[in-house]
Parts: sequence; structure tokens; C-alpha cells
Amino acid sequence: MNKQLRKAVIAGNWKMNKTPAEATELLGNIVPLVKDAKVEVIACVPYVDLYAALEATKGTNVKIGAENCHWAKSGAFTGEISADMLAAVGVNYVIIGHSERRQYFGETDKTVNMRTRAALDAGLTVILCVGEYLEQREQGVTAEVVSSQTKIALQGVSEDELSRIIIAYEPVWAIGTGKTATAQQANEVCALIRKVIADLYSKEAADGITIQYGGSMNAKNAEELLDQPDVDGGLIGGASLKAEDFSVIVKAADR
Repeated sequence: MNKQLRKAVIAGNWKMNKTPAEATELLGNIVPLVKDAKVEVIACVPYVDLYAALEATKGTNVKIGAENCHWAKSGAFTGEISADMLAAVGVNYVIIGHSERRQYFGETDKTVNMRTRAALDAGLTVILCVGEYLEQREQGVTAEVVSSQTKIALQGVSEDELSRIIIAYEPVWAIGTGKTATAQQANEVCALIRKVIADLYSKEAADGITIQYGGSMNAKNAEELLDQPDVDGGLIGGASLKAEDFSVIVKAADR
């Protein structure tokens, strides 16, 4: 991490876990463990947990985000939630383009761009996910895949708006599998993403954007991953559901 140039961010992605009561309990355990953190700490929770999470973190340094939003402001989209709805309840962050949304729910690079645009227009900060499948890595096209995803997702996004974009590199083959990219692999792709930003915008924009690693980062490997110069934090899955483990990762980023 290079904290002189950009902020470090540790964000939990709870996925489809925790009832509102359980969310209150978990956040009640997390808050005191991370209260002195100098890095940004976020918990992205299921929609039904948002009110409980916002209440549990009121007046603390833990911010709350959602796990997705729709690109339309309103309309006949049963089961969806708009970015304006999230902003209205006090949410500051939203994950867009997570590999599970792409893999199981038909998310495409185009819809990721549309959702990103809607979230920015609603005043939210976007945690934008990009990453390759195992076969793409084995075929040697990681750079092409991740570059393309990044470029398409950021179409129509101004350089000023990049201050509300956090990019999360999450190799799909390392999501929930227990496999983790090596620290060198993670840094290599995060550096590649930074170069894409430099080419699209400017070196200043590239130096300033936070690029996380997401893909089975945990209490044991966080320090090594976060020691890499282009890894500015983590998008944490399973470990974010355990207060102690999550706090260890936050402390590793805080060093």
C-alpha cells in the first residue's frame, strides 16, 4: 500500500448472510475492535440488514454499503433496489459487478457500467469488481480480460468521479474456493489496473485510486497481500463474518 498517495480501504462483503438481529450482534463486536483504525472500514450487507447495520454503526468509523443496485431510478423491476433508494436510507457505498452477480445472475460488462453510472449519479461510492476466471488465467488472457472489464465499466465516468470509485480485483477462481492469488499475482494485476486508469485518465488519477484485492483474503494472508505496493486494501468475504478475523485484516492494513 502507498498511503501517501491514496487511502487504504477494507470492506466486508457479507453476501447472503445474517439476519438483522445477527447483523446488529456482529457489528457490535466489530466496532470496538476497529475503532482506532486509520484506514477506511466498510461493511456491505444484504438489503434487509441495512437499517440494523446503519443503526449499529451510528457515530462510529464503520461505514455501511449495499451489495448491488439497479441502473434504473424506478420501474417494473421486481425484486430490485435502486441507487436512489440506497442513498435515501443513508448508505454510502455499493458493490457493483461482483463475480457472483456476473456468474449467477447474468451481469455483463454493459450492465456493470449502467449500474456504476446510476450509483455515481445517486451520490454513492462504488466498489467496482473486476477479475478473470481460472480458464482465462490459464489461457494467459488475464490482462486482456481485466483491462476490458475496467474500461467498459468506467465508460462515461469522469476523472473527478474517480474519487468515488474503488476498484476490487477479485480473481473468480479465488472467490470462496480457499485458493488465493499469490501476493505477487495480486500486485501484478492491481498494477495493471492502475496502468489502465493512467491510460484512460492520467497518472495522477491512477496514483490516487484505491485498488483492493478480493479473493479469499483472510487473517493469515492479509499482511503479505497488503504489503504489496499496488494493493490498497481488501474486499473480504468469509472473514468479514468473524469479528476477530476481520479486525486482524483491518489492523494489517493499518500498519
